[in-house]
Formats: sequence, structure tokens, C-alpha cells
Amino acid sequence: MSLRIIEVVLPEAKAQELQEILGGEQIEDVWTLVSPGGELVSRILVSATHTEGVTDLLSQRFGREDGFRVVLLPVEATLPKPEEKEKKEEATPEKKRLPQRISREELYQDLAHGSRITGYYMLTVALSTIVAAVGLVRGDVAIIIGAMVIAPLLGPNVGLSLASTLGEPDLARRSLKAIAVGVALALALSYLVGLFVPVDPDVPELRARTKIGFSDVALALAAGIAGSLAYTTGLPTALIGVMVAVALLPPLVAAGLLAGAGYRSLAVGSLTLALTNVTCLNLAGVGTFLARRVRPRTWWEAKKASKATRIAVTSWVVMLAILALVILFYQA
Repeated sequence: MSLRIIEVVLPEAKAQELQEILGGEQIEDVWTLVSPGGELVSRILVSATHTEGVTDLLSQRFGREDGFRVVLLPVEATLPKPEEKEKKEEATPEKKRLPQRISREELYQDLAHGSRITGYYMLTVALSTIVAAVGLVRGDVAIIIGAMVIAPLLGPNVGLSLASTLGEPDLARRSLKAIAVGVALALALSYLVGLFVPVDPDVPELRARTKIGFSDVALALAAGIAGSLAYTTGLPTALIGVMVAVALLPPLVAAGLLAGAGYRSLAVGSLTLALTNVTCLNLAGVGTFLARRVRPRTWWEAKKASKATRIAVTSWVVMLAILALVILFYQA
């Protein structure tokens, strides 16, 4: 069972009220002390799937109190081990439908961190582009998979899906910038490689990324759902297979290589495949977050998010429809 520590800071006078509201929640344990400054500091041990319910309740009840603060901390291990027991208390209908995922705040923090344009991000894009380019030129599947596993573009794309779901313009702008910079860098580097390295368009691994069919749409949608699910569980190891499946970078690198080598029409096919993957990934991500009940905490934030989600879904659906027409044209 994955656990979290919720640390909440309140005025000392709120101790009794805090104890009363926590009595109705599914928590593992709670420790409370009074700081030298007269503040109440409580540490609440709770399963990862219950953090959102507890933090929402604390924010609703104490959000306007002076000095109120909630900090969410991961728990690597605890002794004695928490018992895997069924909760016997009567649950309200809302609690019965508790989503089995990490909290929206934790999900937001993970994806916001993965959507930043940093030196590390630029370096991983450059390295994965070089690895993918070598693998495509050689036709070596193992090398191409290595580039897929690095997968620097996956985080910003899932971050864009979350931003569309929660109506977070700052995260959306950050994710879009990271995607644009990553795509531009990958295309530029692979184009330069294509100018100076012999590129054979008949290499199977390269030729496969110049063709696009509806099976590619199904693959990208499935990978987008799996990627979003993996992020909501808080288990990064589950992302490895998704990184390989969605393969955002190899089509981009193939487009750059082919364009640099003078095969412009084939490069268009690879670029179309990359655009299809991005579109399906984001559409599937928004749908998955909605199905997993990732929602803003307050009703006015939810209203704003609903509008942003409608705009995003409409845009991605229109883009997918256009790409479907392109696919039909290529298959004709």
C-alpha cells in the first residue's frame, strides 16, 4: 500500500475541530504537536488514494485560517507495517466512489516538473535524437528502443492533457513551450544528421515511419490512455512500456533525416505520423483524466476547467479528423 504524510499547520485553537473531522476519514494514524510559536502541527498518515479527500476537506474547513498550510510528503517505508484491513465504518456514497489514484496536487506537481525547459530536458532531447537517428540509419531496433525509453517529450504532452482537464493556463503554456522547443530541437538535429550522413529510405525501420494508417491512431490512443493511467498511479516504472509504445521521437527524427537527405515527400509522411501521435496522446490523456475524476477542488475552478476541456477536446478531435482525411488520401 502506497502511503503519504499530510502535514497540516493550524492555529492551536483548531485542535478539537481537526480531531473531529479526521475521525470520519480513512486514515492510518495521526500525530499532533504544538510548535514553540503556538501553531498546531499535525502529521496524518494516509494511503495515497485517500490524500485528495483529506486535503480537500482540510482546505474547505480551514483554508481561510491564518497560517494554514498543507504539505504532502511521500513515505518510503514505515514500521510497524500498516495492516491491510477493510474499513468497517459506514461510508458515504462519495467515499464509496473514491478514485483509486494519487491526488490532483501530486499529479500536477509531477507533470509541472516534467514540463519545464531545463538544461537536462534539452540534453535528453538531444541525446535521444542522436540515438534515434543512429538507430534509424542503421535499421537497428534495439538502438531505436533506447531512444524511445529516454522519451523526453512524453511528460510535456501528458502535462498539456492535465492542463486542459484542470483549466490551468500556466501549465498549458509551460507544456506547449516544452513541446515546441523539444520538437524544434529534434527536427533541427536530425536534419543536420541527414545532411552529412548517408540515409537509405528503404531501410525497414525508416520506411515504416513514413507510412501512416489507422492502426497507428489506435496505437497512439491506447498508449495515451496507458501513459495517463501510469501517471495517476504514481508509479514511474509503469511508464517504460508506454514510452516505447507511443514513440513520439522516432517519427520526428525520421522526418528530419529524410528532409535533410532530400526525401521531402517521405519526410511529410513521418511528420504526419508524429503529429498523429501527439494528437491522439493528448486526446486520450484528457479522456483518461476525466474518467479518473481528476477535477479542480472548487466549483468555480471546475466551471473554468469545463470550458477549457471543451475547447481542448474540440481542437484535438478536429485535428484528428483532418489527419484521418490525410490517412485516407495516402492510402488511396
